[in-house]
Amino acid sequence: MQIDIKVPSVGESVQEAVLAQWFKQDGDRVRRDEPLFVLETDKVTLEVAAEADGILHIRVPEGETVLIGTVVGSIETGAEAAEPAPAVEEPQEPPQASEPPEGAPPETLPTQATGSGDEAGDTPPLSPAVRRLVAEKGVDVHAIRGSGPGGRITKGDVLLHLEQSAAADAHPAPPTVDAAPVTGDGVRRKAMSPIRRRIAERLLEARQNTAMLTTFNEIDMSAAMALRARYREAFLEKHGVSLGFMSFFIRATVEALKAYPEINAFIDGTDILYHDAIHMGVAIGTGRGLVVPVIRNAQDMGFADLERAIVDFVQKIKANRLSLEDLEGGTFTISNGGVYGSLLSTPILNTPQSGILGMHKIEKRPVVVDDEVVIRPMMYVALSYDHRIVDGREAVGCLKRIKELVENPERIMMEI
Repeated sequence: MQIDIKVPSVGESVQEAVLAQWFKQDGDRVRRDEPLFVLETDKVTLEVAAEADGILHIRVPEGETVLIGTVVGSIETGAEAAEPAPAVEEPQEPPQASEPPEGAPPETLPTQATGSGDEAGDTPPLSPAVRRLVAEKGVDVHAIRGSGPGGRITKGDVLLHLEQSAAADAHPAPPTVDAAPVTGDGVRRKAMSPIRRRIAERLLEARQNTAMLTTFNEIDMSAAMALRARYREAFLEKHGVSLGFMSFFIRATVEALKAYPEINAFIDGTDILYHDAIHMGVAIGTGRGLVVPVIRNAQDMGFADLERAIVDFVQKIKANRLSLEDLEGGTFTISNGGVYGSLLSTPILNTPQSGILGMHKIEKRPVVVDDEVVIRPMMYVALSYDHRIVDGREAVGCLKRIKELVENPERIMMEI
């Protein structure tokens, strides 16, 4: 019996997707609920699993754009498909997940474990797509740090390694397996992914349709760092998650937005939509683009609840399980450019939202305290806002309130 593998519906607004990667090759044996391929839309990336045990027959190759409902392959079930795999085959391995999101606090990311080797014990297990790319490019897999589950190497890891090696040698990066032929002047053409196209559209929309302005400030992180260090182990033991700085900033921002509700509001034509709830978007960078999962009703959540929500999103992104529901309904966004080493930047609004907070890296700098120059761990912060609805006084006051609360974290607990 043949079971068709169809592109599933992932939301009413999504009509097509890109079949980004097959985890198996044509003719491979698959098991029920084993992930088969990665599907990439303009909003999310997700894995599609097998509905039954059997032999996989692929009809649509990687890189093709397919409509929702399209049959991309089939699974042959029954006795003829039940024979065991040859002994020389590598053991079944978990699917390759997307690259680790770097926008989330580093302490919330799962630690990388050492991947199990092959029979010789010295080569990491690779998916068929990765094996093909490694063989074609002659890459030494031992020189690549895997970002997949258990430290496994993904296709993105190999491509990034190739790009970095080319940059180090001052030569153009070698073409990827799905890139167009290189022209005489060393220029390659490659189609933008659906997520990248959507990001470009949203950023351009924000620049063209809002009166965006940014105000800046700096925060002394001494008190927050000391509090985190003092209670980090006890917090982890009680709640099962690490205490990160993102929860400090979310709680401080929640209190600031209560005092300045316009920054948590939207413009709808000639009306202003005020939100009683604060649905906090947390921008997370992945290998395929930026996603902003939403922590709903952040005003009702404590530090542990916020940290658990962040960890859940990180795990969903790594496993390609993030849904459209996770991305919708945000009223304000926080973006942490500090994980990339950014000292200062201007975040762009995530329309239709009216405000976005940009965090940056913590750097020791000389500052004046009580007329004395001292060294303190400082962070620049930026608040971009839509000047059509938010005046400068409110924006500056909101960012100043965030600064006061992070510098005095006990005030967050006391809500004063």
